[in-house]
This record gives sequence, structure tokens and C-alpha cells, in this order.
Amino acid sequence: MKGYTTIPVLYMRGGTSKGAYIGSCDLPSDPMVRDQLIMNLYGTPDKRQIDGIGGADPLTSKVAIVGPSVHEGADVDYTFGYVGIEKAEVDYEGNCGNMSAGVGVYAIMRGLVEAVAPITIVRIYNTNTNKIIEAHVPVEAGAPVIDGDFAIDGVPGTGARITLFFLEAGGSKTGRLLPTGHVKDTLTLTDGQRIEVSLVDAANPAVFVKASDIGYKGTELPSEAEADGGALLAVLEDIRTSAAVMMGLAESKATASSAVPKVCMVAPPTSYVTSDGRYIEAEQVDLLGRTKALAVMHKAYAVTGGICTATAALIPGTVVNEVVSERAKVTKQVILAHPSGQLQFEVVLTKNEESWHLAKAGVARTARPILDGMAYVRNVK
Repeated sequence: MKGYTTIPVLYMRGGTSKGAYIGSCDLPSDPMVRDQLIMNLYGTPDKRQIDGIGGADPLTSKVAIVGPSVHEGADVDYTFGYVGIEKAEVDYEGNCGNMSAGVGVYAIMRGLVEAVAPITIVRIYNTNTNKIIEAHVPVEAGAPVIDGDFAIDGVPGTGARITLFFLEAGGSKTGRLLPTGHVKDTLTLTDGQRIEVSLVDAANPAVFVKASDIGYKGTELPSEAEADGGALLAVLEDIRTSAAVMMGLAESKATASSAVPKVCMVAPPTSYVTSDGRYIEAEQVDLLGRTKALAVMHKAYAVTGGICTATAALIPGTVVNEVVSERAKVTKQVILAHPSGQLQFEVVLTKNEESWHLAKAGVARTARPILDGMAYVRNVK
């Protein structure tokens, strides 16, 4: 078709996110041409993304690029990108744990990894963080199992359980689990307010602040944040960009990536009502967390952000450790309460005389292929 290029695309939900999974061999090798083609595919820049497959929401404007691995000990290489909505960019600074849940499924469906029943282990090299993710994907009759009885909050219905283990996930971008060497640091905000934060880098770097320290409860839902005139989003972005400079991820607040570091406000276990009207008892969870998804409040919680939160919760002295339940400190399993429900992590964290070491962190998700076919994309001019 004149003026268009066709690209094989597997459109899939991974966890609580959704986007195109594309073979690296099916995209141009030139990064600028590749990114423009991806933006054309998504209909970016446009707040409705009406002329592409983007869902006009940060959680549904994501892309996964997958191909055979060139790294020893890995089966596939995977690059994650946040596709801008109103901003013409594809941000590759951090990984997305939810989209990671679909990579093993894609690899098996595309024949990049041999299907071995009942569980196929796919070793994924994430190029954003230079870390290995081990995906345990259920398989039957040579294909991934999609249906099952495992449910995740934020997604209707149930599916097959896919377990992800993020291996040696400390220092994903900064090279250190505690980028500044401290469990707490002090930031000065634009209005002059000084607040205590914890800077942690596990699966993705993040900055944590107690909700009470910035005038919130931690039970807030995205709808409430949208109704406050952008006050919560503004203070969280101020904290996030200040932390980016302190962590060495940006030279200035103005040049900080839109996606990294993540910013999370935390609070002690508290009873609250989820976005879909369910009542969560304080005793069911270990802490509350609220985070941003680019320019809006996250409707659930990022998996990589959750791994970082769970890790921070188990490091004595962090602001997260100060609000997490005593139960989590003993079991090393952290149940995080977010606007859509709960997310559970298991963390293997040790400490020697010099530093903390994150051996691995596990989380269970589901994934589902939605559409497999050829996408018509406007040619790059």
C-alpha cells in the first residue's frame, strides 16, 4: 500500500499494561527511524492517539522489542519503551515489569524458545537495565497456556500464572542498590520544603516518600488526584526530578527522563476502598503505595516499582521500612496495596559488612495475546 509499511505485531496484555510486541528483526536498525516508525504505529504525538494503536494512556502506550539474545546465558533480548502520547518520544530509560510478563509468551509463540511442558523457563535479557529476568511460562501442546484460575488485581477475570524472577536486580541503572550510600536523604523542593526520602535502585531506580510528609494519607485513588488540580502530581514530580539529579540519572531536573526514576509515596497498612469499590482491610496488606505513570497517577502499580518498594521495605532505616508491617520483615514477603488492589513480592535480600545484596525478587502475573497480525504504519519521511 502506497505510503505505508507493514510490520508483524503481536498486540498483548502483559500484567496491567498493554502494547505491541515486535521482533527486533522487523524494525529498522537506525534508532531514529525505528522510533519514528513506532510513534507512527501508536499515533504519537496526539493526546487521543486516534491514528494508531496507542490507548491514550501511559499503561497502554508501551512497546516491547524482542529478538534472539546476543548475551550468554539468555534466550532472548528484550527492550522496553514508553511511547509518548502528546510528546514525540520513545523512552527507553527503564523497564516495565508488567510488559515483561508477556515476553516469554511472545518468545514461545514466535519460536524463539522451544516449548517444554509443563513449564518453559525463558531467560530474558533486559537491555534497559542489563539484567536477567527468568519467566516461568505454563505450556501445553507446544503453546503457552493462557487460561487459568490465577487473578491479578487491576485485570478482570483470571488467567494462567506466569512467575517472573528478577535476578541480581540491584543497581539496575545506577550500579548500586542504594545510589547515594544512604538509607535516607533530604531533598529541598521548589517551594523550599525539606523532606526525607529514600533512594533505592532495584529493577528500576525509585525515590520513596511518606505520604504523611507531603500532606496525604496514602489511600488516595487516581480520581482524587485528578480532582485536586494537579497538586499531588506536581509535588511528586518535583520529588522525582530532584531525586534524578541526586542519583546521577540527570544533570538537571529539566533533563530528567519522564520514566526514570519512579516516585512512590508510601503509608502504613490502612483499610481503604479500591477504584472498583472493594474494601481492603489493613490486616490484609503490609503497606500502601501510590505512584505515577508518566504524567498521571498510576491506576495500579508498576511491577518494577513494586520490586523496588518491596526491597526498600526490607532495608532497615528507609522511609518504606518505617511504615511496612512487622509481618513482612519476618516473612520477607511484601503485600503492597495499590489503587486497584494488592500486589505480592518475595524478596531474597542479604547483607554483608559493606552492602546489601538483592539476589532475586519474584512476582506472579498473567498475560494474554489479543491480536496477532500485520500493522499498517505510515512510512517515515
